[in-house]
Amino acid sequence: MSKELLGALDTLESEKGIKKEVVIEALEAALVSAYKRNYGQAQNVEVDFDQVKGNIHVYAVKEVVEDVFDSRLEVSLQDALEINRAYEIGDDIRFEVTPKNFGRIAAQTAKQVIMQRVREAERGIIFDEYSQYENEIVTGEVERQDNRFVYVSLGKVEAVMGRSDQLPGEVYRIHDKIKVFVSKVENATKGPQVFVSRTAPDLLKRLFEQEVPEIFDGIVEIVSIAREAGDRAKVAVRSNNPNVDPVGTCVGPKGQRVQTIVNELHGENMDIVEWTDDTAVFIANALNPAEVLDVIFDPQNERGCTVVVPDYQLSLAIGKRGQNARLAAKLTGFKIDIKSETEASDIMEANTAAVAAAETETTSDDDVTPVATDDVADLTVDDDAPVSADSADAMPEEDSAIVSDDAADSAAE
Repeated sequence: MSKELLGALDTLESEKGIKKEVVIEALEAALVSAYKRNYGQAQNVEVDFDQVKGNIHVYAVKEVVEDVFDSRLEVSLQDALEINRAYEIGDDIRFEVTPKNFGRIAAQTAKQVIMQRVREAERGIIFDEYSQYENEIVTGEVERQDNRFVYVSLGKVEAVMGRSDQLPGEVYRIHDKIKVFVSKVENATKGPQVFVSRTAPDLLKRLFEQEVPEIFDGIVEIVSIAREAGDRAKVAVRSNNPNVDPVGTCVGPKGQRVQTIVNELHGENMDIVEWTDDTAVFIANALNPAEVLDVIFDPQNERGCTVVVPDYQLSLAIGKRGQNARLAAKLTGFKIDIKSETEASDIMEANTAAVAAAETETTSDDDVTPVATDDVADLTVDDDAPVSADSADAMPEEDSAIVSDDAADSAAE
């Protein structure tokens, strides 16, 4: 058994990558359990495995005490001194208690425990390996699918892709090779569990890093991504080198770079816009392909603004089902109120008229000497009271769209 066991340990280390020390530790723990189960005389037991000869030794560990109360755990100082004059109270002494037939019993009892520890060690190795791929792209092979998941083989593990992580309309066939984003790796009881996605915004980021060397090298940087997976995405980029055009670099010669990404995502449309620290310009860029005439920031909301576009481009700015405006809001982090040029002009005229009317009313009141009596006390107006005209209700609903980065839907023509 000794030579066979040593050979088995060497095989495990060379073929499965499991260190011999890990298996020996599991073996010694299993042998302690086997001894206690079959030989109940000793309580505090240690097992030593000779890694050179393969021999197994069982020891009962006892504490040196003045008076013995439990002979299974303690040894008297008098007896200890007969063994070695150097022993003192509180020392531990190991007594070998290896049974003659322990090898056979131990082998039978320890086999299952050792295999369990081996499986745990293997799972740990796999978990450590695949944890390195978290937040990265890997290529896998579709193995099977059911109503909830698509199962993708990544080699040593089978990853799962939930419905929300599957591209809408994408068909997954057995043995298809697909690129997936590793969103999470868990060390579950039954082994490492890997969750992958085809809809994560970071999948798009990693694809650009693969296809555009300038992004991988840090010359061009992806600042933000807004994505409605399988349909359309907007990517804001900036250059850290004034001589490099970030948008043109990402598009590539004849659009080859971005087209490769579009093909990988089964036709997902891609808008690449330039990021700038001029927020108004960035918001205008984000609403591409619509032309923006003006960006007016809301003084009462630092993340809100009104965008004015030509009348004939209102629908283009809002987009189909509000998608263009919605993605622009997500990309910039602003609540965007899109208005046509005519509507914006009408609102401005209405506001101007309201202010003028308020000023006229105030001037008229100043020409009359007020009589402070109880009968007219209710007509006294606070000078600080705000006066405004609400013209928004007079506008047709389809002429504007207010879209925020957390809006679910938008009206569009």
